[in-house]
Amino acid sequence: MHGALKKGSHIRVRGQVQGVGYRPFVWALAHKLGITGSVLNDPEGVLILAYGSALDAFTAVLSEQAPPLARVDAVELSDHLFAETPSDFVIAPSTGEGAKTRITPDAATCDQCFAEILDPNDRRFGYAFANCTHCGPRFSIINGVPYDREKTTMADFPMCAECAEEYADPADRRFHAQPVACANCGPRCWREVNGVEEQGDAIAATAEGLRRGEIVAIKGLGGFHLACDARNPDAVARLRERKHRPAKPLALMGPLDTIRRHCRLSPDEEARLQDPAAPILLLEKISDDLPEAVAPGQTVLGWMLPYTPLHHLLIDTFGGPLVMTSGNLSGEPQVIGNEEASEKLGRFADAFLMHDRQIARRLDDSVERITAAGPMVLRRARGQVPETLPLPQTFADAPQTIAYGGQMKGAICLVKDGLALLGHHLGNLDDALTYEAFLQADRDYAELFAHDPVLAACDLHPEFAATRHAEASGLPVEYVQHHHAHMASCLGENLWSGDAAVGIVLDGLGLGPDNTVWGGEILVGDYGSVERAYYLRPAPLPGGDQAQSEPWRNAVMRLDQSGHAAFADSLFADRPVETLRRAAAAGFNAPPSSSAGRLFDAVAACLGYCPGRQSFEGEVAMRLEAQAQGQNAGDSYRFAIEGRQIDPGPMFDELVFDIESGVSDAMIAARFHRGLAQAFAGAARCAADEAETRTIALSGGCFQNRVLTEMVVEELSGYDVLVHRKVPANDGGLAFGQALVAIARHMDRQ
Repeated sequence: MHGALKKGSHIRVRGQVQGVGYRPFVWALAHKLGITGSVLNDPEGVLILAYGSALDAFTAVLSEQAPPLARVDAVELSDHLFAETPSDFVIAPSTGEGAKTRITPDAATCDQCFAEILDPNDRRFGYAFANCTHCGPRFSIINGVPYDREKTTMADFPMCAECAEEYADPADRRFHAQPVACANCGPRCWREVNGVEEQGDAIAATAEGLRRGEIVAIKGLGGFHLACDARNPDAVARLRERKHRPAKPLALMGPLDTIRRHCRLSPDEEARLQDPAAPILLLEKISDDLPEAVAPGQTVLGWMLPYTPLHHLLIDTFGGPLVMTSGNLSGEPQVIGNEEASEKLGRFADAFLMHDRQIARRLDDSVERITAAGPMVLRRARGQVPETLPLPQTFADAPQTIAYGGQMKGAICLVKDGLALLGHHLGNLDDALTYEAFLQADRDYAELFAHDPVLAACDLHPEFAATRHAEASGLPVEYVQHHHAHMASCLGENLWSGDAAVGIVLDGLGLGPDNTVWGGEILVGDYGSVERAYYLRPAPLPGGDQAQSEPWRNAVMRLDQSGHAAFADSLFADRPVETLRRAAAAGFNAPPSSSAGRLFDAVAACLGYCPGRQSFEGEVAMRLEAQAQGQNAGDSYRFAIEGRQIDPGPMFDELVFDIESGVSDAMIAARFHRGLAQAFAGAARCAADEAETRTIALSGGCFQNRVLTEMVVEELSGYDVLVHRKVPANDGGLAFGQALVAIARHMDRQ
């Protein structure tokens, strides 16, 4: 009879709640409070059917005390009628197919697993693949959803009796930890030289090889690294020579006490290093103990803590810091397979530290920094993806959308159920293998997240590979101007909703709607549309792409424009200056450009940085920032505003005077940064006042520059300044902004 039904609760928990120990957490809580019923995983997240007198207390704790890796978005309650009073609380089998819940990013080794691998009395002592529900591989091993072992690359490793017992016990922290393993049943590692596996302790032998100066290819979570002793200048030089990487800073790995000896650490930086995401963090140097070749001309070093048991064991055995740079051929994606590594990295590595757990998808290390304006993500990858981002409230009913980003720092973005999934860093889509990885990511994310978009978004540039891919998708396509997408990504990350905002967007380049090259922009508008309020005075970009790699070209154009052609002649006497000028005057492959990135290049070239070609993108801009770091500028260089143009002509007058007067590079760099910050902040204030808004968003690759960002924020005191914290300011965040613009336009048309 209906009257005999027992009233309980139907509780739906949404968010990052699978594969993180959430069900055993619920199980333990229910037993503690005398609740009966069940909990299970399904495509929407976690479903709880609960009965008992303490339901209010039970429900309140579900989000307040969740496990470390859980992210609870919502706890939704409704009544549930039980035909019979449940006598116990059980963890039921997973149900359903598809995915409406989130997959957890890979997480660094937790303290408990770390203690076990160092404890001679523990059965996982010295085991390089220990993990539990609080740590270990997730996104890098998953092949399907729901997240169960048979749908991961751990399906190749049947559990032994002891691991199976832990896996089946809700009171054990390894309950349903899908990668659970031990030395008796799980993956193994070995050392390999010249294609031959060596016998013995692979970790100890690898550490000894590193002490001898070897370069070792090491298989990690999301791909291979190339490692060497960071204290050995010969090893570092040899690594650079073999990899043809003359100047780009190399990432470092070491324990916290080692990092403290080399860099200044704030409490926030220390906490971020120890976060389960375990990113590379750019930190201020306080010591010159490491070779200058680790990061030539830089005042910061990129450090990460060991984030897998294999890394912990290797660092502990080696006893010092390691260079740990991406294992790839120049321009190609990171290597992930053992055979691929042997083939491609054999020319770099003296030895390999291999393992036999397959990597389902390559994930570079994430790169971050913390500034006075807050945290900043430079590369969004391992440990951060596939975390989702909430959308502003006005996007609650957004249709499923896919955005394909730009050409550099490729990343895609999916929108579904009021959330955005900004995918992992892929690289430059000019490279065939990177483009192949882009196509794989498109298929991969669609399958894992049961994504069925009705709308696609891409950049205006018709020759971008991502644009052509969007056009071939068969979906309606929204073309989004590059800098509008940057501005929208910052607004959206900050959950902005309003009538109008101002964006300061400074970067290398992006095609404008007028078919010129933009890059120093102040925009006014919202998600749906923007207008160009102010912009850097354009100058020719001679040689097109060559101007990005050869800074002297930009310097000649800017010096000529400001009346300093003779100074350019003297600075660049060994360069074909007259040929360049003729090409620019004829408009031959010299599009006008308002790029702030190229302005940085021009100033750096005037100081003699990279007189030939840059060896990596942003090299001279990073050197200029390093010079300005911590320098009191005193006076700033002056920019003029003529109509809607921000003219750097007066700045070059003062720059040339200072160079000829022998003023230090550090002072010149600081004055340039301060002048640029004042010019754009001043114009943005005018634009904001005209638009009757107090909101100013900062985006574009130039805002990876800590000095510039902090100066602009300071100059905008009194306004609501929005900056990036989780979405990269560079092109890695473009797809997120593209999606928001496309959706806003689509919804306006409805």
